[in-house]
Amino acid sequence: MNKQFIELPSLTIKALFEHSIVEYADKPALSKVDDTPMTYSELKEDVIVVREFLKAYGIRRGDKVALYSENMPNWGIVYFAVTTMGAVIVPILPDFHESEVRHIIRHAECKALFLSEKLFDTIYNEYMAELTLVVRINTLEVIEELSSPNKVGIALQKGEETFRQIKSAAMSKILKEKASENQPESEDAEVCEDDQVCEDDVAAIIYTSGTTGSSKGVVLSHKNITYEASAAQMMVDIYPEDRFLSILPLAHTFECTVGFLIPMFNGASVYYIDKAPTPTILVKAMASVKPTFMLSVPLIIEKIYKNKIQPNFQNNFLIRMLYKIGFIRKALNKVAGKKLMETFGGELRFFGIGGAALSPHVEAFLREAEFPYCIGYGLTETAPILAGTRPELTRYRAIGPALQGVELKIVDPDEHGVGTLWARGPNVMMEYYKNPEKTAEVLKEDGWFNTEDLGFIDKDGYLYLSGRSKNVIIGPGGENIYPEQIEAAINLNEFVADALVYEEEGRLCARVHLDYEKLDAEFGIKGKSETKVHEKIEKLLEEMRQDLNTRVSSFSRVRKFIEQREPFVKTPTKKIKRYLYTEPGR
Repeated sequence: MNKQFIELPSLTIKALFEHSIVEYADKPALSKVDDTPMTYSELKEDVIVVREFLKAYGIRRGDKVALYSENMPNWGIVYFAVTTMGAVIVPILPDFHESEVRHIIRHAECKALFLSEKLFDTIYNEYMAELTLVVRINTLEVIEELSSPNKVGIALQKGEETFRQIKSAAMSKILKEKASENQPESEDAEVCEDDQVCEDDVAAIIYTSGTTGSSKGVVLSHKNITYEASAAQMMVDIYPEDRFLSILPLAHTFECTVGFLIPMFNGASVYYIDKAPTPTILVKAMASVKPTFMLSVPLIIEKIYKNKIQPNFQNNFLIRMLYKIGFIRKALNKVAGKKLMETFGGELRFFGIGGAALSPHVEAFLREAEFPYCIGYGLTETAPILAGTRPELTRYRAIGPALQGVELKIVDPDEHGVGTLWARGPNVMMEYYKNPEKTAEVLKEDGWFNTEDLGFIDKDGYLYLSGRSKNVIIGPGGENIYPEQIEAAINLNEFVADALVYEEEGRLCARVHLDYEKLDAEFGIKGKSETKVHEKIEKLLEEMRQDLNTRVSSFSRVRKFIEQREPFVKTPTKKIKRYLYTEPGR
């Protein structure tokens, strides 16, 4: 079935929202798993209610509103309410440290904060008192003792301060609107007044927590974000019958744009898990929702492979031997793929992977298993997608072609064509907030953005990535060594949870965090003396090192494996914060 291309009157989140609430009014929109979904019409009503009390508390076009919460339907309601009134949303990842949260709210000069009950205690009450408005997002009720409209000179009429009364007034407005006309008002894309939203208006400031340790506020316009939703139509078809199961944090631009706005644009429904997505909870949710679309970081599917699939091929000697024979391996992987599809609910047709590099070994399995995966690439600074393709057009180790309307080029390529990737297009950010120096480093006058990633583009336009330019290690003969590729090889070992490769005094070293539960199950290390455990682990690490060095180039051989006893500190997309372990003095 060919899907009709949707064209918006302007590339704004407001235009996207108004299209959806009319076109899909009676369709299911947002829900928690096992709850009854709200329809797009009900979503519209709740968005208008939140907009009204934002206005009542003095929030105006251009004001910053922080959104600090785990995933839930009300997250989307607040996002739409803020952005469609011309204010600026500042999503904050739930796993940010409390000091980072307070810094973001202060640095972005937020006037209002939507806060979940689980995260309430992470911010000091005395600091929240500086805000004009604080709202408990679970119930969308104003926290009266922490909110004060009079701080900005707003005088509410007597008795109108409470959420319930503002909601009542807003509902009256909705009923009047329905009685008169059920079509969205057209907007002038050139002239923006207080209640209008334009393409070049700031929609969001998203603070990243990168591997280099420098948190930056990425300023995205309405056009940056909405262009992605529109251009995605050229990559994959999404229908109102489609169901998305959301497992990544909405405050990250990958999930927000691809897992929230794109399905909303196409009338699909999105379901949220209100508990930590443990394997048991996740399997139950997938059985309930039977998702057709899911987004994931590599770590999730890699853990499923390592813990649930790989043991089936290794625990039995005969199967382990047969698995080495190509056509038998493919047949076994195909059977495993059918079981994996059943685990995911049986109706999955798109499993999008992004945020970090996928293990080559796991990708090889997914291909032979005929699992409907695809890999997307982008950055927060590009809202986020730069390249990717639909599952049936994937190629091994490739990302895919550039997103429609986006230009990619390789700068300063080496003899293999590998160089720094630059991008240009309507999705490239406006700037880093209050950071002109860093902005100038990555944004060029002709609109090109330096991604600081390394890769090459083949004759068919497919992008292949090698690693981060800042992570490259120069070998003894001038060779480019990409630590991410060596780490992927180390991570294939069943006893490895994570690995980090770095240079120390001209030699390659690897920190390795082991899967201690699996080690204990295999070797019974619990209860043994610390000396014996240490000896066993040292022997295992040396065996791993020797095995690795038979599988990599001579200049990529690692000279030392070091046990990393504590889990690595990671970014929200599960990439190791390398600077914590590789900078001098760490």
